[in-house]
Amino acid sequence: MTDVQPLVKTLDFQLDIQSGDESLLYDATLEARSVYNETIRLAKDGADWDTIPDRVADDADLVKNTTQRVVAKALSAMENYYEYEEFGQPSHTKDGAYPIRANFEEGYNLSLNDDGDVAFRISAKPYKHIKGALKGSDAHLDILKTALASEEWNIGTAEVLFHNDNSELHINVTNTEQTVRDKRDSRTVVGVDVNEDNVALTALSTDGVEDTLVIDFPEIKFERHRYFTMRKRVQNAGKDGTHDTLEGCEERFVHDRLHKVSRHIVKWSRQFEKPCIVFEDLKEMRDSIDYGTRMNRRLHHLPFRALQFYTSYKASFKRIPTVWINPECTSQRCPMCGHTERANRNKKRFKRKDCDHQDHSDRGASINIAVKGIKKLDWNVPALNNLPVVRKVRRQPSGAVDAPTVTHPTVRG
Repeated sequence: MTDVQPLVKTLDFQLDIQSGDESLLYDATLEARSVYNETIRLAKDGADWDTIPDRVADDADLVKNTTQRVVAKALSAMENYYEYEEFGQPSHTKDGAYPIRANFEEGYNLSLNDDGDVAFRISAKPYKHIKGALKGSDAHLDILKTALASEEWNIGTAEVLFHNDNSELHINVTNTEQTVRDKRDSRTVVGVDVNEDNVALTALSTDGVEDTLVIDFPEIKFERHRYFTMRKRVQNAGKDGTHDTLEGCEERFVHDRLHKVSRHIVKWSRQFEKPCIVFEDLKEMRDSIDYGTRMNRRLHHLPFRALQFYTSYKASFKRIPTVWINPECTSQRCPMCGHTERANRNKKRFKRKDCDHQDHSDRGASINIAVKGIKKLDWNVPALNNLPVVRKVRRQPSGAVDAPTVTHPTVRG
């Protein structure tokens, strides 16, 4: 029987502190390090582990719940040392800060305020609290707001830490009612090729290509360029406040479109038997981009990773697993013969001279992504002799609208 995994997410947020002293948080992380070190020292000296939490708590200048969480983390490190050979003995002389760990509604609290923001209260020290609002990605905020409003979700342990001198809160949330199916139990892979103005999808099973779809969203590129032009104008006019307002409008527009497209991807994928969604791992893509100032600006601001993340977490809510593959040659490789030489791409048209294969270039890339996903799952790659006609849809405010098919026939000699 294939294992299933509970839906667990770690959500990262920045702290917008509105009352209280941020230095108090940093002092608490130093105290947490002292608690950790003392716990390790006592465990090494042979103290009874059951007595360590109370012994350490007596001298700790932390909320009791926070002290207990840090002690539990330290003892877990000792357990790993004794149980697994690859874990070395933890040190009890570490310097610097250590994350403050706390349970929900004990060491920290969350609530929705009238503005729709998520407010926090963190007990940094006994009777000393830090209050403010959480800032972060729309995707993480959406999940947290859902967890706060739904009884199906459990909000668990959180950590307060400092990253690049900025305070952050990392929260674990779990939905025990939903599970993500094991990717090994899949029957169909859906290759997703994310581009500047569309996303191409191909569903591939052991029988071959089941279906293909291209979702156009040219308005994102258009609106980004329009807002960029407006910001440059107000910046030149010295109106900084207007600049910030325009940037916020642009972000809301783009996030709204990305959420709509990601929902469409998941809905389309669900029609196939036990789907697994396959993405290109584009983390290093921006480091290799250098096509001139104007093109670099366009490509560096494209929301590739955001769309992938939105799709991934929405898919997990439907028990659909995701897989990440190396993006090398997915756009240049011919899906019919497998070669990358003598292939020609002209906008949305792909043609390879040797095998006379012609196709929609982005659809071809999505097939190659799906093939790599199949290989990663250790399946046999099926024959790709017959490819369905490409169907295109365009996202509109009212939903997806079918557009005339624009493609090129597959020609085989």
